[in-house]
Amino acid sequence: MISFNEFSIWITFHLSSIFIVGFPISIFVWSIKKKNKAIKKLLTIYWKISILFFISLILFIGGVDFSLLILIISNFLMTICVWLWSDINRELKGYKLTNALITTTKAWRWALTFISMIFFTQSLQNLSCLNSINSSACSKWSDPSENLSQIINQVFNFLFGANFTEQIAKFIGLFALLIYILGLLQWLIIKLPRSGRNSGFSNYGEY
Repeated sequence: MISFNEFSIWITFHLSSIFIVGFPISIFVWSIKKKNKAIKKLLTIYWKISILFFISLILFIGGVDFSLLILIISNFLMTICVWLWSDINRELKGYKLTNALITTTKAWRWALTFISMIFFTQSLQNLSCLNSINSSACSKWSDPSENLSQIINQVFNFLFGANFTEQIAKFIGLFALLIYILGLLQWLIIKLPRSGRNSGFSNYGEY
């Protein structure tokens, strides 16, 4: 019989597919239609940061021991990136609750924060899994990625005529993680000191 901890992890992963992927896509398309620069900029930044979440899922498929740690860090970074920007926060405060796009965006930010807190709380109950995801006690964290593995395998087989093996997933995941870390360091060292918490959304889309 499935334990409460396993069930809660399963539920959290499925909720994350809604609030980490589904809602942001809908809001981004909506913001383009409404020509709202602040939300378009917010979601553009979010998608760049959320790449780490998808990298963590590839690492899960590849059986990399610290996959869960990367997952928790990705949720932490995604939560920070949707609250960090002072100019966007001021812009959103200027709208009334009757503005459906703004209200939905605000609700989504809180939902994303809640999901991240749940992931973090669950990881505290499974500290050994942060650096040893392949142990039998941590299988509950790897199981939710199996569906993604099957989808990627079908696409990979269709495109390249080969199976998406654990070794391939490990190589792609680690390589993508390296590129991501280099990009993040560049932003922290060069761009952040220059622009601070100003996203510059007012100039977004202008060339």
